[in-house]
Amino acid sequence: MPPKRKVSNLLALAVLSYLSQRPMHPYELSRTLRDNGDARSIRFNHGSLYMVVQQLEKAGYVAVQETNRAGQRPERTVYALTDTGRRELHDWLRDLIGEPEHEYPSFVAALSLIAALPPSQVVPLLRQRLDRLAGNRAGICEVIGTALAQGVPELFLIEEQYRIALLDAESSFVTDFIGRITDPDNGWGRPWAEFHGEPPP
Repeated sequence: MPPKRKVSNLLALAVLSYLSQRPMHPYELSRTLRDNGDARSIRFNHGSLYMVVQQLEKAGYVAVQETNRAGQRPERTVYALTDTGRRELHDWLRDLIGEPEHEYPSFVAALSLIAALPPSQVVPLLRQRLDRLAGNRAGICEVIGTALAQGVPELFLIEEQYRIALLDAESSFVTDFIGRITDPDNGWGRPWAEFHGEPPP
């Protein structure tokens, strides 16, 4: 089991990663996260980013390098990664990559309770989901295509490729599930509909 970390917010992992490239102030970190599309993988806002930086400083993973002011702009504090922070970054990444973690996707929760709805409602909803999954896939392919056209190496788009693989797997599952409900001979739809007092789908 991975060890309990002093700072476990995944935003902290991103901050450590970008500070391993060069020292930055929180505003620059925020801009870098958004410019690189990390908001697609990690939820954050300015408030949460500043809080995470403070937590990392308290843990000894980052340290103030300097404080400066440009013209009439507010004073900005530049943070640098410490040696301890670099070790934490590498250890944390190794754990996330090598150790599968049990997650709680909302769709899995819905599937576990899906019998509460009759199949007459479930099947159209599943078909709607298939359409949305296809739309999401097309959007990700567009993101990848645009990035590649701008010269971004494929390695830096690997998380988008992973999203496509997940969407493809889910689409295949949903398609199969619909078939298992609606199969006229051995489908689950007949007893399921009878349970809800409805005719079979």
